[in-house]
Amino acid sequence: MTPHDHASAEQAVTWLHRSTAAEARRDTAWVHRMLAALQPWLPQPIGPAESAPQPACQGGREAALDALRRIDPLRYARTRNQLNGAITQLSPWLRHGALSTAEVRDAACGCVEQPQQAEKLISELAWRDYWQQVYASLGDQITAPLEPPAAFSRKAMVEDVPEDVLAAETGMACVDAFVKQLHTTGFLHNHARMWLASWLVHTRGVRWQAGAAWFLSRLLDADPASNTLSWQWVAGTFSAKPYIFNRENLERYTEGRWCTTCPHAGHCDVEGTYDDLSAALFTPDTPDRERRKIAPAGAWQSSHFAADSGPAPLVWLTLEALAESSPAAACYPAAPRVMLIDPAWLSRERPSPLRLQFILECLADVERLHLGVGPLVPGITQAVAEHQASGIALSSSVCPHVRRAAATIAPAVPLQVVEGPQLVDRSRVTDLGRFSRYWSKVRASALRPGVASG
Repeated sequence: MTPHDHASAEQAVTWLHRSTAAEARRDTAWVHRMLAALQPWLPQPIGPAESAPQPACQGGREAALDALRRIDPLRYARTRNQLNGAITQLSPWLRHGALSTAEVRDAACGCVEQPQQAEKLISELAWRDYWQQVYASLGDQITAPLEPPAAFSRKAMVEDVPEDVLAAETGMACVDAFVKQLHTTGFLHNHARMWLASWLVHTRGVRWQAGAAWFLSRLLDADPASNTLSWQWVAGTFSAKPYIFNRENLERYTEGRWCTTCPHAGHCDVEGTYDDLSAALFTPDTPDRERRKIAPAGAWQSSHFAADSGPAPLVWLTLEALAESSPAAACYPAAPRVMLIDPAWLSRERPSPLRLQFILECLADVERLHLGVGPLVPGITQAVAEHQASGIALSSSVCPHVRRAAATIAPAVPLQVVEGPQLVDRSRVTDLGRFSRYWSKVRASALRPGVASG
């Protein structure tokens, strides 16, 4: 099917906002108007703005830069495992393209005398980059186990996240606190994410895919790659062994914040050493498995067009690149921008009102914005025709849904994929099967400020 075949499907696209010039939208009124306009497509209604939970951070480039200026790589390295440690909380802006990993790396290196002093923070950025490369290679396959389980559970797995967990009524003080924070702010410390995921999968026997889908719907930084593959890592379907949550680890990194008053203290499900819990949770059978080898994805090929050869291109914004600073928008600053919220994405990920608010706050910065709801191919095609654009400029994406839509459009409309600054040089990477091997190939370039090559 070519874009022209979609002419009859134009009614499937509803435009919520159109602008031909810069507009002042840095206010909550515009954001809440757009949230209200999205109501017909949402799986659950949004309550009144004044009673809604508040996200952990605000969307947009200005808020992102404010947070970036506050990072402290040395304190991060010393305290990042503590729940009250000096974590950056930059992930929501990184996920939506208001910051790039290379930009954060350069800022971190500017805070220290030697780049190696910022290595712990940079290696965490490399984890994000690594997950993205696995996603680019495997696409939707990441929602299935990538390897046989590293250990066999003694439990019969259940399909859905239990209601007492979703209601934060498990009786475990730590778990209930984590769930409440997730639901009311859209953010959790990485340690809390790992503990909650481990408890849900290994102790409660919930399929990791159900937990991953729950997090994906609630997190401000909800990224299919980092989120889904992290759940696989915890579950032991993309790691050497399952990750196990125990009370000793919790108390060490929370200063006993919840255990002293928890009614289950001393007899909860996570009492004991790693070996004790392993024996209780898993059978002694040894799984027949080997580490999976994953070849990196090939370069995403695109046609190119000259910027001065007639009408301007259309900049197609995606969830990975919502900001004016994203590669395609920065390359064509005067071009119209189109962002489509795909009903298929709303149905698949069921984003929370907090997540949608963050996305709209990012879009509030964008000039010449055309914001609509509808399938990607007819919507982008319609916008190209209306603007008589010379083609489409798109920031490089690892999302298989964006790539498939682009592949459908590209035969009829010139489409340029614009690469941004890279965190690492991946030219020596041949296998994405484990992060340790990936890091050994990219570490030197990751610690070098500036744009990596390859």
